[in-house]
Amino acid sequence: MLEARDLYCERDDRVLFQHLDFSLCAGQSIQVQGSNGSGKTTLLRILCGLNRDYRGDIRWQGQPVEKARADFRAQVFYLGHAPAINRSLSAAENLRWFCASRGVRAGKIREALAAFNLQGYDDVPCYMMSAGQQRRVSLARMKLVPAALWILDEPFTALDRKGVSELEGMLSDFVRSEGSLLLTTHHPLKMDCDVGTIDLDALIQERGVYDH
Repeated sequence: MLEARDLYCERDDRVLFQHLDFSLCAGQSIQVQGSNGSGKTTLLRILCGLNRDYRGDIRWQGQPVEKARADFRAQVFYLGHAPAINRSLSAAENLRWFCASRGVRAGKIREALAAFNLQGYDDVPCYMMSAGQQRRVSLARMKLVPAALWILDEPFTALDRKGVSELEGMLSDFVRSEGSLLLTTHHPLKMDCDVGTIDLDALIQERGVYDH
């Protein structure tokens, strides 16, 4: 599904990673690990096409991602570290806006909210919700697009224990149904599927890359 070869990126004259190779197939999951500032979010943004400041080769289903950009964007769901919702809009309004931006029908918004225990919050402005509920509104977007690849940056942020366990179950179900998952998290994962790792700290040490 997704393949990266010899990726290199530096920021503020500091190498974040180089010679980074990995492949992610259908039915596989990978957790990107590393200390704060190691480049986890930067890597995800590069893979999503939101950061072009890198060198290397990224391929989607065997094709250079630049040539398969339209199909790639249609098949990928990206969740950034921030909730990325408009707090002045209601939960349903945020999801309707998201559906419009992706060109998909907004017919399953109530079901998506219910999947994240937000029944009855359709018309509640997001500024009236807790941080955890706002995160759930953001996560509910996963239920509205038929993506083959989920790229998630710290998806468990602000969730309580029950929410964390439920999300882990959803992620496991997605991978078992031949979805591909790439995520960052400082949370110790307890998923019902194998999770590979990309350790950016170990990569730097292995390659002998130092600040300069």
